[in-house]
Parts: sequence; structure tokens; C-alpha cells
Amino acid sequence: MSLLRRPGLGPLLTAEVVSSLGSQMTYLALPWFVLVTTGSASKMGIVLGVELLPIGLFGIPSGALVGKLGARRTMMVADGARAPLMVSIPLLHAAGMLSFGVLLGIVFLIGCFLAPHFSAQRLILPELVGDDEQTVAQANAFVEGAQRTTALIGPSLAGVLIPFFGAPNVLYLDAGSFLFSFLTLALFVPYRPPLPAGDEGRGILSGVRFLLRDPLMRRLLPTALVLNALAQLMALSLPVLAFQEFGGSSRVAGVFFAAFGAGAVVGSVIAVKIVPRFDPVRLGACALVGLALPLPLLALHLPVWGVVLVLFVSSLFGPLVNAPLIGVITMRTPEALRAKVMTAVLTFALLAGPLGLFLGGPLLQAFGPYPVFLIVAAGQLAAAIPFAVMALRSETGLQAVPTSAAQ
Repeated sequence: MSLLRRPGLGPLLTAEVVSSLGSQMTYLALPWFVLVTTGSASKMGIVLGVELLPIGLFGIPSGALVGKLGARRTMMVADGARAPLMVSIPLLHAAGMLSFGVLLGIVFLIGCFLAPHFSAQRLILPELVGDDEQTVAQANAFVEGAQRTTALIGPSLAGVLIPFFGAPNVLYLDAGSFLFSFLTLALFVPYRPPLPAGDEGRGILSGVRFLLRDPLMRRLLPTALVLNALAQLMALSLPVLAFQEFGGSSRVAGVFFAAFGAGAVVGSVIAVKIVPRFDPVRLGACALVGLALPLPLLALHLPVWGVVLVLFVSSLFGPLVNAPLIGVITMRTPEALRAKVMTAVLTFALLAGPLGLFLGGPLLQAFGPYPVFLIVAAGQLAAAIPFAVMALRSETGLQAVPTSAAQ
């Protein structure tokens, strides 16, 4: 717990908790709004897919922007820009001016800040806690825990508020959370000037080149590509499951997403304790398999409590994947390259996310959620098991690429 006394880390976690709480409420409120107003799972998938689309289009180039602005300033720009964009959705809806095309344009603009914000959120940790790999992994576990706690509270709170205030009005809270985060970062998190790029950090694709030379990244990125696409597909399926099979209840949908958060909160506590004790690559690889193992049960027409239990058990393993692997990625990368490498990692990981969402809508419209859950479960197991086997067998093949080779 002494880690939390490092200057700036506490305010950073506070800003992330508040901002993430608003985003988690939107995570249910926005798709529920589209589903209720249009009755179309396909349109819901299009909205969520368009929000992720900028990651694939601009994710890698945004690494250069993060490198120039620095982590703290990048987070402030992202929060400051998303606040008015989020406010515009309920305002335009109340004025009768929110067409489907306008909504797509707004969520696309919001999505433009996802990649740089995520990258800066992880890059700021070494600035605050130092460059020890296990310490950074623990700091990542704290960030995971803070965010996952909001994943427990946010969707369930949104599910309660939506029947009383309407889904669009819940988005005001998300806008306010971005403003709070902006002010907290500006006032209480110390500023560190961005590092000069140096020869190894020059060029938009320098982060991509480093990833392709690194043995771990060459194996992890295809796995992450598949797993994140399927995770988006499952997240799309949960509101449809609640809407079609459980009486169209936003509360049930909120409980489903809250189950993810509850499991991840417990998983984050476990991660803080055990991350320093195990090889991070092997721990993350085994946790990937554990995350996927319960998912086939979702295809069995379970009652609400059964769905909640499966989601809870699966999400226990999420922090045990993210905390060690993101820590490893951060610390095996030369400091001047970290901004471009981290945005490239996020871009590759989420590149197939929009495809999963665009295809998921028609699949849900045609077949319903249960066959889609089976596709998700089979795909995640097929992607996770080979990577885990490779990580457990390998002794030297996953060593970090030397800095000179990265240049």
C-alpha cells in the first residue's frame, strides 16, 4: 500500500475512478438508448463499432501526439474534449435534432480520443512510480482495480437510473466525470516534460517496428486481436440478452455488466498480491485461458443468477491478464518509444473490435444471443490456449529485444 503514497498516484487513481464510473454508465446507457429507440441490434452494433473505428484509423499515428504532449497533458486533452461531445448527445436528443447519422458522427469523434488516452494512462505510471517492472505491474493492478470497481457500480447504477431519467440523460453524468478528471489531473498530478524522441523513436511506425521485432509481441498481438474482437461481441450480446430474454429490463442488463465488475474487483485484489510472485508472461497467459473457460456455459439458457455467476468467474481473470502483461510491455520498451509502442499495442488489440461489433448486430438479429455466446467461447479458447502453451514451454524465446535492435 506504500505505493499509493507516491506523489500523484492517488489523484490519478481518483480521476480514473470518477471518469471510468461515468464511462461505465455510458457503456450501458448508450447501447440501451439505441436499442430502445430503434429496436435494432444491428444499429446498436454500428454505433459501438463506429466509436472504436478511430482506433484502427488513427491509433498508430496518435502515438506521435502522445510522445509530443506527454502522458498527463494527453489525458487532459482527451478528457477536456470528450466532455462537450458527450453533453451534445442528450442536448440534441432533447431538441429533436439527434438523427442516427449525427449520433454516429459524435461517437466517432469521442472514439478518436480512446487510443491516446489509454496509452497515456499506462505511460504515466512509470513517471509516478519509477521503472521497476514489478512496481509498474503493481501500479497497473491498482489502476485495473480502480477501473473494475467502477465496472461493478456504473452499469448497475445506470440500470437503475435509466427507467427514471431516460438513457440519454444518464450521459450527462459521463460528461461531468470527464470534467472532474480534467481538473484533478491539472491540479494534483505532477507534470513531466515529454522525452525527446531520439533516433529510435523517430517515425510514425517506429512503435510498430519494435513490436514486430519483439518475440513476445509477435505472439501476443494476434491473440489479443482475436480476444478483443470476441470480447466486444460478447459485450454487445448482453444488452440484447436482457432485452429479449428477461423482459426488456435495463436493471438486468446493468446486473450483467456489474457481474463483470465484481469479478474484476476481486481479481484486482488478487493481482496486487500475486503479480510480484510469478513470471508475468506465464501468469498472464494462464489467466487468458481461465478467462475463457467458463464462457461456454452462457449458451445454456441460464437464469439471471447463472449468467451473473459465469460472468463473475470469467472476469476474475481479467486483471491477472492485463496487469502483468501491460507491465511487461511497458518496461521492455525503451522509454523514448513507449508512447508509440503502447498506442500501437492498443491499435492492434482493438483493430478487429469494430468488425466484431458490425457483424455482431446482424448475427444477434438473425440468431439471438445464445449462438453468439457459443461463438465467443469457442473463439476465445482457440486463441488463448496456443499462447498459454507457448508461454509455459518457452524459456528464452520471449526475451526482450535489445534496444539496439529496436533502433
